[in-house]
Amino acid sequence: QVQLVESGGGSVQAGGSLRLSCAASGYTYRPTCMGWFRQVRGKERERVAVIYARDGRTTYADSVKGRFTISQDNGKITVYLQMNSLKPEDTAVYYCAGAAPLYGGVCWDVGDFNYWGQGTQVTVSS
Repeated sequence: QVQLVESGGGSVQAGGSLRLSCAASGYTYRPTCMGWFRQVRGKERERVAVIYARDGRTTYADSVKGRFTISQDNGKITVYLQMNSLKPEDTAVYYCAGAAPLYGGVCWDVGDFNYWGQGTQVTVSS
């Protein structure tokens, strides 16, 4: 059974930085892609960043481009999200997501991912 475990959330002042980690276990094969999403209570879960395992290609939401960086550990099934220049509007619960191992489509929306972590709270104060 696939499990994703996030760590690294917390509280920080605007302009600060945090680094999230997501360790995956239970995958028979490396997933096609992994990503980070975030959700504010009462709103839909939104994509933050995605990374493709094979070539390391990344995509970002416009709101985080130039501030956030997603990366992966090639030796382990682990992804990271380095968040710099944090803003109060970045406050949310951040979720790690993993696609199915043999998934052949694009990794874009919530529905493209099969596995989810439990979420970690990020709070940015002004």
